[in-house]
Amino acid sequence: MPIIDIDRVSFSYQNINSSFSLQDVSVIVEKGDFLTIMGPNGSGKSTLLNLISGIYKPKSGRIRLEEKLIEKYSKKQIAKKISYVPQSTYSAFPFSVYEIVMMGRTPYLNMLGIECDDDHKKVLEALEVMEIAHLKNKGINEVSGGEAQRAFIARALAQDTEIILLDEPNAHLDLQHQISNFEILCKLNNEKKHTIIMVSHDIILSGFYSTRTVLMQNGKIFRDEKTRNVLTEENIKMTFNVDAVIKYSQNYDSVTMKIKS
Repeated sequence: MPIIDIDRVSFSYQNINSSFSLQDVSVIVEKGDFLTIMGPNGSGKSTLLNLISGIYKPKSGRIRLEEKLIEKYSKKQIAKKISYVPQSTYSAFPFSVYEIVMMGRTPYLNMLGIECDDDHKKVLEALEVMEIAHLKNKGINEVSGGEAQRAFIARALAQDTEIILLDEPNAHLDLQHQISNFEILCKLNNEKKHTIIMVSHDIILSGFYSTRTVLMQNGKIFRDEKTRNVLTEENIKMTFNVDAVIKYSQNYDSVTMKIKS
């Protein structure tokens, strides 16, 4: 049974400066997938993520979550099933890192909005996993961009959902923490069977960790297969207009990319 079924979904918006349309997109996400969505800027990656999370509503087509139309769920019900890590980590209010992570527990609070011991336990565990417990009393806008990004990933962990959506989770991070983030996500996927759906521009790390990749172009799905079948020289050329040499190891447990001069 698919955990998410996106069936011929279209979406569009228009403002003074730009317009965009997502056209007849179909994607089936199986439970336990580690799926990366890739493509050029403006190809529809983040829009697709927002549709899956319920933030946007399709103009046409259907999205099912565990075989039930997503619009049949309440916001609270969705929040217990799907957590979302945004690309931007700026907060208009002076919340502490701890308060940001505690927001992940919102779907589980009682009618008075009072946290229980289990809520605080899960927040502390998430802070420890993301190695930012020492920052818990700092303001979210006082820490570095990379530290703020890790705080928002910790919020998703504290939310304790089966599905985790991430929009460019490695933005603002140094290489060490980029790898650390992927290792954490991979562990959640392999050991706890979380379904991971991530937007990323990082071909190398995504190629190494994700098991499946969706390539998008001009609001449409260009390729959707196992990562090693999608991230090929031909597809990279057609999608990003970049000439590259891509090599996988014999067991497909490592990948290298060299840009042709």
